Amino acid sequence: MQATKQQQILGYFIEEAKEHLDTIEQGLLDLQATMSDTERLNEMFRAAHSVKGGAAMLGFSSIHKVGHHLEDCFKLLTDHPVKIDQHLENLFLQGFDLLKELVEELQSPYGLREEDAAQTVQAAEPTFAELQNYLNRLLQGDRAESQPAINVAQTLPANPELANRLNAALKMMLQLFKQGDTPTGRQQLATLCSRMVSLHGAIEWRNVLQAVHTAIANPRNNYAVLAPLIIKELKLAGDLLIAGRASELVPSQPLRQLMPAAKSVAPPPIAPSSTPEVMHSAVREAIVPKANQIVIPAEPRAAARALLEAFNKAQLIELAEFLMKAIQ
Repeated sequence: MQATKQQQILGYFIEEAKEHLDTIEQGLLDLQATMSDTERLNEMFRAAHSVKGGAAMLGFSSIHKVGHHLEDCFKLLTDHPVKIDQHLENLFLQGFDLLKELVEELQSPYGLREEDAAQTVQAAEPTFAELQNYLNRLLQGDRAESQPAINVAQTLPANPELANRLNAALKMMLQLFKQGDTPTGRQQLATLCSRMVSLHGAIEWRNVLQAVHTAIANPRNNYAVLAPLIIKELKLAGDLLIAGRASELVPSQPLRQLMPAAKSVAPPPIAPSSTPEVMHSAVREAIVPKANQIVIPAEPRAAARALLEAFNKAQLIELAEFLMKAIQ
């Protein structure tokens, strides 16, 4: 009985932690906008505080420690507004990824092994130390010292226009995910992917977008899995583009794991010699229906939903009669 009760408490903690992690992730994915919204900043702080407190009560010292680090840094942001840059965002995302990884380990077959988790957290201490120090330098206004010597991206010229266009596209994508999983919604996401091709001419960027589209086109990949993975994938890819490091772009392992089942509906490869405008048209033609045409997903239920949205009752009856004759 006691073991059952403990399992229930653990389940409650995991579910609440996931909600808090979602709050933190949404705030970090557009940290510059979050900085201008005091309530969102406070929500991130409270989310980290709640995860930290719950972990402490249940004895998960590793989760408690990471939550404590993030809570302290969010506190600095709420008390002292700073100018957000790419390096700061990356440091926060690295810390968040560790917290998310530890919470997910709780649901694994073997649970969270504190000895292994402690080693993982210990290895990540330099990241949190750098985050804390970098925040302090930004708060002090010491721009000369705020540039990390080992970060190559910081030595390259920024591209504010590209950054603004990427952020606008990611915001639109996030809104589409929030509207719910429908064939129309997936079509709009695919169309948005095609438009993003024109942002940069690097073949590595096209490869990432092609992988994203393939994952979206597979109806077996639900939005709960797709949304956080794809938003983060494109955010990090965009950071590399802005930093002039397009050659480092490659679809991540989690994204590639969503691709095999969708190969049959993936868009055709784009010729490397194409200009951004031509590449845009090529991908758009592959994923946007022409006049009086619709795209039918391979999965039967999704196909049915697409037909219901595209045809009226009389047309559906006519289509059903045709199909019955065809299979007899």
